[in-house]
Amino acid sequence: MTQSHSSPRDARDAILSRMDQAAKAAGRPAGDITLVAVSKKQPDARVEAVLATGQRVFGENRVQEAQARWAGRRADHDGLELRLIGPLQSNKAQDAVELFDVIETLDREKLAKALVKAMDATGRRPRLYVQVNTGEEEQKAGLAPAETANFVARMREAYGLEIEGLMCIPPVDEPASLHFALLAKLAAECGLAKLSMGMSADYETAIKLGATSVRVGSALFGPRPDPA
Repeated sequence: MTQSHSSPRDARDAILSRMDQAAKAAGRPAGDITLVAVSKKQPDARVEAVLATGQRVFGENRVQEAQARWAGRRADHDGLELRLIGPLQSNKAQDAVELFDVIETLDREKLAKALVKAMDATGRRPRLYVQVNTGEEEQKAGLAPAETANFVARMREAYGLEIEGLMCIPPVDEPASLHFALLAKLAAECGLAKLSMGMSADYETAIKLGATSVRVGSALFGPRPDPA
């Protein structure tokens, strides 16, 4: 179901209502699940319209695009939380640490070292999620499921990093539920309470299987414009 013909307020209300229903059906408090508005590649006018609804948690894929969009808006919107949900290059770690409140795509030691250095330099400590490549797809970032527990332990022991949760992007041609269940199992093994999973087409399934944040783009903003 798309919300492309609704106003942003109507679309957001509908999504939050469906999130609440999914949480209740799973016996979970609705307040346990955060709606992350995926604003990547959306026109500024749409982002402003979604901000006007009271939405304050936004996900971006690229550091530079996010800097251009949010650097000037931070002062105008109290309570804004920015999440990096796209792959992060080590050489952009300091820019990411300066801008984002949550980085969801930690997946290798080189990046961990760069993040520690950036945190020491800036005094900022974004919350961190480890990205798991649940489908073990060659073209996707993230750890193999079998490597996840050891990696999380190493982040804590060798780097002093507190990991808040796990994130995944399931393969498009497989049932998302299998990947959400796998991520929840891995999080439990690691003693992690937070799960970033579920997008516009499957966020209700993700909530049923334990998501604590869902990343919704097109159902909230409407379809992304075609690149020129």
